[in-house]
Amino acid sequence: MLVSLLVAVVAPLGLTAWYLWGRAADQYASTVAFSVRAEDQSPAVSLLGGISEFSGAGTRDADILYEYLQSQELVEEMAAELDLAAIWSRPGWDWGDSQADPVFAYDPSGAIEDLLAHWQRKVRIEYDSGTELIEVRVLAFAPQDAQQIAERLLEKSSALINRLSDIAQGDTIRSAQEDLEISRERLRAARVAVTEFRNRNQLVDPETDVASQAGLLAHLQQQLAEALIDADLLAGTTRASDPRVKQTALRIETIEARIAAERSKLGMDGGAAGARLAEVMGQYEELVVDRQFAEESYTSALASFDLAQAEARRKSRYLAAHVAPTRAETSRFPERGLLLGFVGLFLFLTWLILAITVYALKDRR
Repeated sequence: MLVSLLVAVVAPLGLTAWYLWGRAADQYASTVAFSVRAEDQSPAVSLLGGISEFSGAGTRDADILYEYLQSQELVEEMAAELDLAAIWSRPGWDWGDSQADPVFAYDPSGAIEDLLAHWQRKVRIEYDSGTELIEVRVLAFAPQDAQQIAERLLEKSSALINRLSDIAQGDTIRSAQEDLEISRERLRAARVAVTEFRNRNQLVDPETDVASQAGLLAHLQQQLAEALIDADLLAGTTRASDPRVKQTALRIETIEARIAAERSKLGMDGGAAGARLAEVMGQYEELVVDRQFAEESYTSALASFDLAQAEARRKSRYLAAHVAPTRAETSRFPERGLLLGFVGLFLFLTWLILAITVYALKDRR
């Protein structure tokens, strides 16, 4: 048991300690923390008796950013710009080199999948889905390299959020512009229909014509009343053969005939002309209602389009870094004591399980 303990636990643990303190290269950490912020703008414009509001974008952009920070796309872009393979393979990875660190260094001949796996070892991402705060710790064998990777990572994250914001704003403007075009076409069609109606019926505004006819009828009725009063006065003071009596009677007949004609035009006598006028008025009122609705819809769509453009001109979403990329002064990684403790615990538990198993098998015999 003692020999097995020395072989299975003590010797590997000693080898691990020698490697950690003898060959493992010092690593430096750079930390950056940020979050996605949205500037909510909610202008309200009363249109068609309602309120149109524009607000900030979705609140789960941090989820997208969190996935992006672990994506192969980001690793490829960072590798092309910073040469991550050279940065993370700096101590050397060849076991034959006594100064190399093949455990923690990266083999530069690896494929992109290997670099992605090493990225996940060197870049630790912590994300709080409740507060949507993201903290990233980057490890490298030189403090300036770690800080440079963290700075470029922050730039890439900000570019992604800006791109998402541009896409959302473009969709908003495109949708508002489509609504505006539809409203403009509807208004044009409504105005053309009113113009065709006026040309077909030789009327500029039937309501105005009817109002004029009604005013003329009222004036004629007033004249008829005056003529009747004059006839009553003459009947009481002159003889029936007086020419003024005949003149007044003729005037009364003429005014009554004119009143009848005007009433016929207005449809007050129930004739065909009245039915025609009522039909014309009904058509005109329907066209006017359609035109008014089209004008209000166009006003609403135009206001929405202006608001969408105003929203697009401002940066509604942005990346706010509450911890700028730091630069380490001392090496804190690899955490040699912690790693040695984990290795020792794993080796001891493995040895203990094997020892118990062996004794259990002996007891069964």
